Amino acid sequence: MHAHSPNRLAKEKLISEIDAEIKDSALIVVNQQLGLNADQTRTLRVTMRKEGVGLKVAKNKLVKHVIEGSKFAALEKFLHGPTALAYSKDPIAAAKASVEFAKKNDKFKIVGGVMGDQVLEEAQIRMLAALPSLDQLRAKLLGLLQAPATKIAGVLQAPAGQLARVLSARSRQEV
Repeated sequence: MHAHSPNRLAKEKLISEIDAEIKDSALIVVNQQLGLNADQTRTLRVTMRKEGVGLKVAKNKLVKHVIEGSKFAALEKFLHGPTALAYSKDPIAAAKASVEFAKKNDKFKIVGGVMGDQVLEEAQIRMLAALPSLDQLRAKLLGLLQAPATKIAGVLQAPAGQLARVLSARSRQEV
């Protein structure tokens, strides 16, 4: 039995690191980054991190090894040229962050992605990005739940009485 070459071990280590990072993602967006300079790349990473989105820039060959046989295998068709994977556990965050960055930088283009077992084209990623994030939805729901119970009870009790009054007023108007 011969020992693995250091190069191969390094490659295997990279593959398992990428796998560990992306495996729990609800959404992975494949972006092309055509010649971003160091500052732009740093801004990209900071922007993504702030939104709770991971970013992985790796050789497509390595990424293909990682996704082979996994639920993300369909990403392979998007892996051409210099790519950056944006991934998030929130099913919308990676789309939002990618679209926002692409708006400000024409060297960063959305190619496609995978959500669960769904392959998403660029247009679908842009549609996802327009939806409220899980945090925004939670905040809205919490706002509704924190409304005073009396207000909610009032709203719940009102319809029958109000409807009857509106209908009787309407019937009087139409006579």
